[in-house]
Amino acid sequence: MKLQEKSQINSQHTVQSHQRRPQSNNMAEEPQIIYAIRIFFEVIWMILRLDVEIIKALFRFVVPQDPKDVTEEIILITGAGHGMGREVATRFARLGAKVVCVDVNAKGNEETINIIKQAKGKAFPYVCDVTDRKAVFELAEKVESEVGVVTILINNAGIMPCKPVLRHNEKEIRTLMDININGNLWMIQAFLPAMLENNYGHIVAMSSMAGKMGLRNLVPYCGSKYAVRGIMEALAVELHEDPRDTNGIKLTTICPYIVNTGLCTNPRIRFQTLMKTVDPGDAADQIVDAIRREYHEITIPSDLYYSNKLFNLFPPAGGKILTDFIGTGLDPQD
Repeated sequence: MKLQEKSQINSQHTVQSHQRRPQSNNMAEEPQIIYAIRIFFEVIWMILRLDVEIIKALFRFVVPQDPKDVTEEIILITGAGHGMGREVATRFARLGAKVVCVDVNAKGNEETINIIKQAKGKAFPYVCDVTDRKAVFELAEKVESEVGVVTILINNAGIMPCKPVLRHNEKEIRTLMDININGNLWMIQAFLPAMLENNYGHIVAMSSMAGKMGLRNLVPYCGSKYAVRGIMEALAVELHEDPRDTNGIKLTTICPYIVNTGLCTNPRIRFQTLMKTVDPGDAADQIVDAIRREYHEITIPSDLYYSNKLFNLFPPAGGKILTDFIGTGLDPQD
């Protein structure tokens, strides 16, 4: 009898629990009218926020943000031993920043250090291969202990072999991707944690106009520079959605046109007065200014930012017609 009673009690408990579950679900369900009203107000709120951001952007277009003071900022620049890296490093040093110069070429890096120190600037040399993830993390630890926490990271190191895609061998392509893409990722992984901890920092990536449009003889390079822009855009979203406060971390992507640093050995330009090669000094001035004003993305020259957006409005066949007319690009290096 006791077993039967216990069985009946259990069966009754099961029936009651089954009966209660739908009731709790019904109570949790939001009435359709309430859901519709809530979505309506969310849309209104979204539109208002968008309007505010558009107004702010228009205001900043007319009245740019004041350049921030970089005195005593610790700025790490990869590829600082020559070209654009050296130009940017010397300019930040003149502004009073502590510049950490990183390059795989010790001799070129030391030359940059000497230039900075002769001008009474503060510079610290480190030799590192950015494709070696372990070496990059060791670099981060060493710099933090010897110089301090890096507040501005400029991922400048890169190579640009110029020839038809079928003439690239496997080693060349893998090396290019390792330096231009993985180098950016390893540096971000090594230096972003300290920025997140302090909610303060600035990451700068050197992409290219070849990362905004395809160019002949630069197929792997274009792919790598598109990837750099993608990394920065995705990182911006990831930081935005991070539950921690990340408003103090800024991102800037630089997209230069043909800069006369030695990488572009055979430029082909039809309209020389309109689209001439950019002087490294002028490009460096614009890069430093963009970082100090915390711009999200710039092109060098700046007018290419808008002409590229216009270019992308045309259908693919139309883009080819424009490309043929402009007649600008790079011829093979060999």
